[in-house]
Amino acid sequence: MSKIKALIRKRPKSDPSKAISVNSDNQNTNNASIDAASKGHAVNTPIEQTRWNGWGNININKKVSAHGAKLIKSHIGKTKKLSSVSLQQVLKTVPKSRLPVAMTELDTVSVDNEVRLRHARGQSFPDWIAMHGGDFEVFPDGVAFPESTADVESLLKLASEHDLIVIPFGGGTSVAGHINPQKGSLPVLTIAMSKMDQLIDLDNDSQIATFGAGTQGPAVEAQLDAHGYRLGHYPQSWELSTLGGWIAARSSGQQSLGYGRIEQMFAGGTLVTPQGILNIADFPASAAGPDLREMMMGTEGRAGIFTTVKMRVQPQPEEELFKVAFLPNWAAGKEVLRQAVQKNIQLSMLRLSNAVETDAHLHLGTTPSQFMAISTYLKARGLSSKKVMLTYGVTGDKAQNKLALTQFKKLLKQHGGVSGKLANLMGTIWAHGRFKFPYLRGTLWEKGIMVDTFETATNWNHIDEQMQQMQQAVQTSLADEGENVMAFTHISHVYKQGASLYTTYFFRAAKDHASTLSRWQKIKHAASSSLANGTATISHQHGVGRDHAPYLAAEKGALGIQVTRDMLKSFDPEQRMNPGVLIKE
Repeated sequence: MSKIKALIRKRPKSDPSKAISVNSDNQNTNNASIDAASKGHAVNTPIEQTRWNGWGNININKKVSAHGAKLIKSHIGKTKKLSSVSLQQVLKTVPKSRLPVAMTELDTVSVDNEVRLRHARGQSFPDWIAMHGGDFEVFPDGVAFPESTADVESLLKLASEHDLIVIPFGGGTSVAGHINPQKGSLPVLTIAMSKMDQLIDLDNDSQIATFGAGTQGPAVEAQLDAHGYRLGHYPQSWELSTLGGWIAARSSGQQSLGYGRIEQMFAGGTLVTPQGILNIADFPASAAGPDLREMMMGTEGRAGIFTTVKMRVQPQPEEELFKVAFLPNWAAGKEVLRQAVQKNIQLSMLRLSNAVETDAHLHLGTTPSQFMAISTYLKARGLSSKKVMLTYGVTGDKAQNKLALTQFKKLLKQHGGVSGKLANLMGTIWAHGRFKFPYLRGTLWEKGIMVDTFETATNWNHIDEQMQQMQQAVQTSLADEGENVMAFTHISHVYKQGASLYTTYFFRAAKDHASTLSRWQKIKHAASSSLANGTATISHQHGVGRDHAPYLAAEKGALGIQVTRDMLKSFDPEQRMNPGVLIKE
């Protein structure tokens, strides 16, 4: 553990954030003021404070209410917990590094077994099976911790000289197999960006902030807050995921309706490729041929590694509120969402849970007394078991928010919406626990309840059919084993053209880890096949990775795949950057 602390806590030799240029008035701001203003949260969470075999901070847990667990088991049956190996057991399986001696002697490279173990897997379901069952299969041969663009450039040159496979590593939060080393004869070097986690420059006039690409969500917002700004990108993985990872996988945050997706926030930056450095200019707009900024987003480490990124930020809002309303049924809720976005009501978030998810949230997200109070209230207002929960937010100055709420409440009333203090209690609960759902996975694991998710996006005229197909495919995927799968869906991002669909599903652990993984593979194939139909994307926000790569051709077509492959090969002709991710080899 001491080696890990030394590697992760060591600050860059030449920390670029110690002289932040504030371009509007040519004043310099010392990094100490950022650290003080952000109350110690301006740097990334040290890796030794995170779970080696699960999600998040080792000091944070999320309880499952007794009535919530009972609800899940009423769908899938009685459960039995799978065993879990210890860290020490897995450390004994880490093989000797295959890196050349010259690389193991570099200050930036570690071959420590625990460091390699902690960078071998992400947060996909197969990763959890590997971490708890102990069969990691492959570990990186070393982990590099660059401190600058020059360091990354040097590492890629060494990778070419020594014939290494390279895997970029941001926050390790991938749920689609982006960062897993594969079996092969070549040594694997994982390049972790955790030391490049500082605000480097802030242009007040253009509202452009330049960061190290390894900066995690909380560190981004803490450092911006010290200067009165906000980025506003809040994926559920926000606690640990990084700017570079968001850009590489085309991430979307919970408040994308107000702040935009990552492609609206990313203005430019530096991408280090095996062919050299690509500097992407941060023009507000350009008609000068294909947009390199857009082309490099979503490349998932196949073209190179982002080192510094320029982000479009905005002043901190005067007010931000999250509220909840309930509507009689899915059709009414969906119509409220569609009209709200197409009428340009200035909300920052819209999220609609279908009836099954609404019931689950009422069970899982409340205490028994809260559950009874809300259920009694809604029943008294005439809402049946078909009711759906709509969570919404406003972000801005008070006058703007007041107008938006007035317009939206009118729309809710037209479609039979019910709100009030008890309903808004759910909004408060959601806001306080918005980044805690990933912790629920570990709690349910201990009860033998397996949980995973998948997501897509489609046009409004396909929403209902697509949701039905997805849920039907998942719920019947284990019929050959006589097993039931509980599934529910919500819309989490809305656009004038359509919306995303995000499905969560629960199933029982099997007799062992391998059999449980086999169950997941059946569900995953059924879910992915239901999306490969020409009307929905294989991924709206999780990226492609390895898990979705087999289904990408159905969306892009043969020519689209070939064009993408050719572009990536032009940056990485030796194809040593994250092979097998995004495009199936």
